[in-house]
Amino acid sequence: MTGGVRGGRLPRILVFSTHTISDPGIDLAGSRHLHYPASVSTISLPCSSGVRPGWILHALEGGLDGVFIASDGEECSYLPDCAARTARVVSLAQELMGERCLAPQRLRMAAVCSVCAEPFAKYMNEFAEALERLGPADRSVAGVA
Repeated sequence: MTGGVRGGRLPRILVFSTHTISDPGIDLAGSRHLHYPASVSTISLPCSSGVRPGWILHALEGGLDGVFIASDGEECSYLPDCAARTARVVSLAQELMGERCLAPQRLRMAAVCSVCAEPFAKYMNEFAEALERLGPADRSVAGVA
């Protein structure tokens, strides 16, 4: 990451990834020693459309700076319309975020495939830089002291 750290720390990002599609790409980014913030954590799921808006809100209200959904895209082995369903989850979560005074820019989604190591690292670096520009979330306004 080219930018500095705000408040002495890197933005904390939670990535929802999928077992068979995005996890291998994320693992490949690590094994190839590609640079992206060490403050990125992942939770693996079978399908990206299984993410719930409440999970996203919980993560942001609990102190994380951003949430990224590594979507299955059209490669999902569970649902032919996985990407559309995941996009609806993101839209609903962003509406709820707006109601809670959380910037919708704190949530991003992109397709990450099993060989997408470079794109994943780029997404994380760009997202971390965008979160640095946003600054810390005002958790007192969001209902979290």
